[in-house]
Amino acid sequence: MLCASRLVLAAALSLALTAPASAQPKPLLADKAVATIRASAGFKTAMATLDAQHDRIVAETIELTEIPAPPFKEQVRAEAYMAKLKALGLSDVEMDAEGNVMGLRRGAGPAGGPVVVLAAHLDTVFPEGTNVKVRREGTKLFSPGVGDDTHSLAVLLGYIRALDAGKVKTKKDILFVGNVGEEGPGDLRGVRHIFGKGRYKDRIVAFFSMDGTSAERVTYGAVGSRRYRVTFKGPGGHSYGAFGLVNPMAAMGTTVVEMNKVRTPAQPKTTYMTSVVGGGTSVNSIPDAIWLEVDMRSESAEELSKIDQIFLRIVKSAVDQENAARSTRVGRISADVKLIGERPTGATRQDAEIVQITAAAVRAAGYAMPLLGASSTDSNIPISLGIPAVTIGSGGDGGRAHAVDEWIDIAKPESLKGMAVGLSAVLAMAGV
Repeated sequence: MLCASRLVLAAALSLALTAPASAQPKPLLADKAVATIRASAGFKTAMATLDAQHDRIVAETIELTEIPAPPFKEQVRAEAYMAKLKALGLSDVEMDAEGNVMGLRRGAGPAGGPVVVLAAHLDTVFPEGTNVKVRREGTKLFSPGVGDDTHSLAVLLGYIRALDAGKVKTKKDILFVGNVGEEGPGDLRGVRHIFGKGRYKDRIVAFFSMDGTSAERVTYGAVGSRRYRVTFKGPGGHSYGAFGLVNPMAAMGTTVVEMNKVRTPAQPKTTYMTSVVGGGTSVNSIPDAIWLEVDMRSESAEELSKIDQIFLRIVKSAVDQENAARSTRVGRISADVKLIGERPTGATRQDAEIVQITAAAVRAAGYAMPLLGASSTDSNIPISLGIPAVTIGSGGDGGRAHAVDEWIDIAKPESLKGMAVGLSAVLAMAGV
């Protein structure tokens, strides 16, 4: 889920001005590297292939979108995607223990050498049973998950065919990945596995996550998050006969009200959301348990820690207030606080090669300037480990992500313009 928290407009000049003096030539070097890639016969043939096969990419986007992939239930889509990777002739195609599927496009270097990863996530945010039938209106496709992130999966397949058609040989291996667990409660479990237990974990030297459509966006900062489920418990009882006993819903309500009074800094952007509630027995019962889920995010580890501590204090205070306000003769209110998600903060250096190269690829494609910023994506994990990583878009336009009327516009000129960004950036990092 690419949900940008901060976008900073930055052209080549501003990149140079914000980088250390020793790094100031890097934008020019990156521009030259990308220009060399784009001028090559192999790249031109690859782009011509993407042009000729654009309808196929659209068809695969529709096909994959219509295979439901709710959180933790991505296997059917994963198996379909793995079959496509095998059909394209990648080596070592597999589904790992976490459910990620991947295949290696070997480079010219010796086996076991450095790897550049290009990944798109298989899962969508939508629950099981959501209607994912694609509706097409002109160049627009409408369906839950079509842009976040199914179109990216189809673009990766297009890249593989295009590179083969152009007979492009890279120096480093490129690992194409359809990963699980990016959305919601998945907590980046797929990419965590790749970097923690996966067979390539010690070989990855650069990581690209393709998420969403915006090709001019270069996400190099990792917005961290902490997510809790708090279950407020009490004795419960009859709404009339036990009236006056402590009520866990009151403690939960106080938590929500007090949390939403908290002011957070605009910079570094820090947010919170009291988002999901549940529990209770019946309309005529004092509940014995009510639960609340909360999401907190920040670009700053320090600010994330602050809002986290504020929330925990509010929960304790709400419980204490309810135990003081009503009778505890049958039992007291308690709160079971469970951490259900945690994403690390951090950033790839703005003057790092992968950021400079990707920004150069955006400029070379004809966009006015790259949009540099921070977000919460699969790149959080490699960034936290010090591995160069950015998140990019698949091209074209889109909107209403995480809504049932989500859409993308796959008009060919803008779509191909966006695809050129990712392809040239990956090739520049893999070496040609």
